[in-house]
Amino acid sequence: MQSPSITSAYLDRYRRLTGSEGAGAPLPVTGAQRRFLLARRLDPAGRPALVPLFFAFPSGAVDVARLRAAAGHLAALHPALRVRPEVSRGVPVQRIGAPEGWVREVPVPPGATAAEVLPRALADWPPEGPPLRFFLATGEDEDVLALVLDHAVCDEQSLGGITDGLTRAYAEGLGPGDVPETRAAEGAAAYREAVELQLAAEERSSAPAARAYWARRLAGLRPPPPLPERPEAAGTGSTRLRLPLPAGDGRAAAFPAALDACARAARALYGAEHVPALGYPWGGRPAAAEPVLGCFLNTVAHPADAGDPEARTAAWWDDLDHADAPFDEVVHAVRGAGVAWSGRFDGLLTFEDLARRPPLRLGGATGRETHLDDRPLQAPFAVSVSYGDDLLVRMAWRRSDVDDDRAEDAFAALVSVLATA
Repeated sequence: MQSPSITSAYLDRYRRLTGSEGAGAPLPVTGAQRRFLLARRLDPAGRPALVPLFFAFPSGAVDVARLRAAAGHLAALHPALRVRPEVSRGVPVQRIGAPEGWVREVPVPPGATAAEVLPRALADWPPEGPPLRFFLATGEDEDVLALVLDHAVCDEQSLGGITDGLTRAYAEGLGPGDVPETRAAEGAAAYREAVELQLAAEERSSAPAARAYWARRLAGLRPPPPLPERPEAAGTGSTRLRLPLPAGDGRAAAFPAALDACARAARALYGAEHVPALGYPWGGRPAAAEPVLGCFLNTVAHPADAGDPEARTAAWWDDLDHADAPFDEVVHAVRGAGVAWSGRFDGLLTFEDLARRPPLRLGGATGRETHLDDRPLQAPFAVSVSYGDDLLVRMAWRRSDVDDDRAEDAFAALVSVLATA
């Protein structure tokens, strides 16, 4: 007899916990949110995984009070931006709180730069507070605004909705009090429905056939041992390059090429005798769900093995048919098949279609997106590909784990794949 899936067991515990609470009951969490909440609990400082965007504005262009009101307005419209995670009697849940605009001004001391002070401010992320926050570093010539999201409420569609909504609210001087109660209630109902639809999809995708698929798909993982830490090497290294778009059908051609390139970099970094595990987010909304803001995506595992690129691309398309399977279900299935994988990723790939994200405009100034290097990473190395008029390829690595020269060699291997795609 098949044991119930992790998702089914979670939903059973959630229903028993909240069965008598009625409309005031907390919401369940999706499989993706379960993963992020678990990672947050395992972090010694209780920090979430963060998604930061950095925008440079002319000095003094950002009105902090107006920005705080606009952020509160956005949170009043979108329940995902005012949820608070908690664990009740061992069951992870989320409660919708009051809308809040959270903006912190970060002074830049003489001789320092925003690129130095903002990563430190993010590293000190207070555990209590909303999932959307802003850090403004003020300088003599320009200010840098960090728009930062807890990854548990963020996917690519969310980023575009946030920059667009913030631009509108700031321009019109709106705050949380400008959202009618009826509209806020409708938003909360749509968010609850989307979460429930996502969990239903995940429960279907946790069937024995799906678990067997992932057990077969990841049977070849040979995870490398943790890289020897180099405590004398602090901070984050990074490099970047712009490349022409690959031939073919836009994003559908670019993502498999990026995934193949990231796998090549992982093998260069860890050695050909290993098959590292890469992770990448893959989003979307369940059928019939309203396009609400929030994290309805999954982290998909990919074996960074050597082999024919066309076969790897075909396998990736098959993976997408099973991408709704929650990450904890996948790890459990793979370990049950005898693969010694803890669920730890050896590298991460993110891919963003810039056409889906309107620019951030505050008043009369449009933010120029910039990239700060020394940011927290959730794996020894991470690759980010931004898809617009060209490909902006960035790779960052934890210097305590990865030697700069070896990382540069891995990046060269990555670029060699993308340049010929």
